[in-house]
Amino acid sequence: MAIKTGRRYFTKLAGGLTALTAVSRIFGQQAPSGATSSTGSEGDRPRRSSHIHNGVYYFSGTGSNDGYPKDDHVLVTDPFEKHVVRTMDALKKSIERAGSNMDSIIHLDVFLCLPHADNVPMPTGKARFDAHKAQYDALNKIYGTYFSPGKAPSRACMAVEWIPGDSLIEIVGSALVVGTQGS
Repeated sequence: MAIKTGRRYFTKLAGGLTALTAVSRIFGQQAPSGATSSTGSEGDRPRRSSHIHNGVYYFSGTGSNDGYPKDDHVLVTDPFEKHVVRTMDALKKSIERAGSNMDSIIHLDVFLCLPHADNVPMPTGKARFDAHKAQYDALNKIYGTYFSPGKAPSRACMAVEWIPGDSLIEIVGSALVVGTQGS
């Protein structure tokens, strides 16, 4: 009788350990090290997350100050083109760390914002439309240089009233993971 009880105990223990090992492997695949990161400066923006699920890397808001130290941040008064280049560079680094590349991006949502600063008057009416159109045109000139010909992903572009931090652009999206993850 004691032998049967001991066997049951060890069988249950082995089953539990197997289940725990399987769970840790599943979670290990869904949340690889380095895939969840903080963007922007501490205190400026909440912790952003990204993750890989079923071979697709999903990333949240990437802006012009992500991945740059506090002393190298751009301001809302800096040229919009500088915001776009830095955001696209930060996006490229992020997806490469996840084992992907720019040509493997599936879809992007791009948010543009006019600068809100004391010394910059906010346009109204047609001038506001023209300001957003100028941003959109500047975005397209730079954006296309980050992809191989014919490889630009589907994209939605929206003008918004405000973006957290000092960024005038923020990008959200997904990309196929095509290689091993970097560190």
